[in-house]
Amino acid sequence: MVDRTVTKEELLERAKKPAAEAMRLHAFYHGKTQTALRCRVQDLDDFAIWYTPGVAAPCRAIEQDPALVYELTSKWNTVAVISDGTRVLGLGDIGPKAGLPVMEGKALLYKYLGGVDAVPIMLDTKDPDRIIETVLMLQPSFGGVNLEDIAQPKCFRILDTLREKAEIPVWHDDQQGTASVALAAMINAAKIVNKPLETMRIAFVGTGASNVACSRLLFSYGVDPSNCVMVDSTGILGKHRRDIYLKRADLVQRWHLCQITNAEELQGDMETALRGADAVVAFSQPGPGIIKPEWIKGMAKDAIVLAGANPIPEIWPWEAQEAGAAIVATGRSDFPNQVNNSLGFPGIFRGTLDVRASTITDEMAIAASKTLADMVAEKGLAPDHLLPTMDEWEIFPRIAAAVAMKAQEQGVARRTTTYDEEFERASEIIRSARQMTETLMREGFIPAAPSADDEA
Repeated sequence: MVDRTVTKEELLERAKKPAAEAMRLHAFYHGKTQTALRCRVQDLDDFAIWYTPGVAAPCRAIEQDPALVYELTSKWNTVAVISDGTRVLGLGDIGPKAGLPVMEGKALLYKYLGGVDAVPIMLDTKDPDRIIETVLMLQPSFGGVNLEDIAQPKCFRILDTLREKAEIPVWHDDQQGTASVALAAMINAAKIVNKPLETMRIAFVGTGASNVACSRLLFSYGVDPSNCVMVDSTGILGKHRRDIYLKRADLVQRWHLCQITNAEELQGDMETALRGADAVVAFSQPGPGIIKPEWIKGMAKDAIVLAGANPIPEIWPWEAQEAGAAIVATGRSDFPNQVNNSLGFPGIFRGTLDVRASTITDEMAIAASKTLADMVAEKGLAPDHLLPTMDEWEIFPRIAAAVAMKAQEQGVARRTTTYDEEFERASEIIRSARQMTETLMREGFIPAAPSADDEA
């Protein structure tokens, strides 16, 4: 349960503390990632193997058989984390230089949680066509691409175009990553309240990248879109929304949702959308007060509330609970049931890379969601325990194995393996990444930073 004695001011102060430490430690370490050797260099003669003249042999081999690039280079395990800095961590359009610390952080999580080598790449353009062109040109060096913090609506077109044209998997974590973890939370929440998720009436508050992707994945899972409603800043989406119709060339995703949701043709505001709903999934704007307690009271019995805005959710968890919500999830780590996309993408990409999948399908993401949900069920499902935490590192090889199996089933994998083989492979790669970091710290190659008190 949430500690209701904590005030908004105290929560905001908690949020400020990591920021203060981040400034100090980023300056001390000068960034979060670096290049490390994978091969041994025992003496200078080894340079003739790893570089000229010996390197000509693998070059010729790849020229004859391009698939060998995965066997003879690091492409098999390398992902590009690409952003234009137009929608960074709720900070908005802060530009490519200011967005670089976030992409470095993403690269850190990829390595430590998934054993994936990730390279942050900031693009000095906001033009979606140039972003698409650049990603396609970068393909030879990478096994996959993680798009990050790109503003809507262009983020939808960029992802959809690249998924169609690229020969390597392209993933937008703000969309697909958030959605896969949110689906896992909803699967388990539905079990607790004993309602079929497929027949739930769900109100989606917000039509940004995260919520659009959440709706798509839930609909792919089996939720009936016609029984659901979506709300943007103007009101409930539906065929009556002429403002969206007139901009449908740019708001393709939103206009599509107008066609497939809201079969009752409801019109009105957020309160109307929540009335009688079994669940609300909100990724909109920071609260509190975006969702009112009295609106939760108007929802169905044993309502589920996913309030994902950061740093403050759309409604305080205790307010939602007092208003009748049976289960509440947020995006914060200091409340129960944190919906954190870092639970998903490291394992999803691990499995994707290991079978050299050409894309990451919604079904692969759903396989990850089911794995997340099942792991909690094994350990003890409860209203305040919907999802694992990142400390439970064994979740990542399990996700990798599930995703690899689904990729093979769907015919998008270039390599075949069994579940057990992939689980062991992923476990070893992830364990090695964690142990390497621990060794570098223990041996002082990653030095301990002085405490703030020592610097004062």
